[in-house]
Amino acid sequence: MNIDANKIGISSAISFGILWVVCSAAVHFMPQLIMKITGHMVHADFSTLGWTLTFSGFLTGLFAWGAIAGVSGWLIASIYNRL
Repeated sequence: MNIDANKIGISSAISFGILWVVCSAAVHFMPQLIMKITGHMVHADFSTLGWTLTFSGFLTGLFAWGAIAGVSGWLIASIYNRL
């Protein structure tokens, strides 16, 4: 069974874009809580650090994560179809 690599790539890009918007909103509205959660996730103490969240940074991250996810999804589907 083959899967459509283009559809997987596009759906991956859209999914990561949605996750990026949700994550950025969480950082904007709950910066301390998200910093604490992030520290726990990587076993580090980030209590003395802070976030830098600008609109241009938001757009850059949205584009970059979307592009990386799209290419990754396409690559995974393409390799799957060849196996």
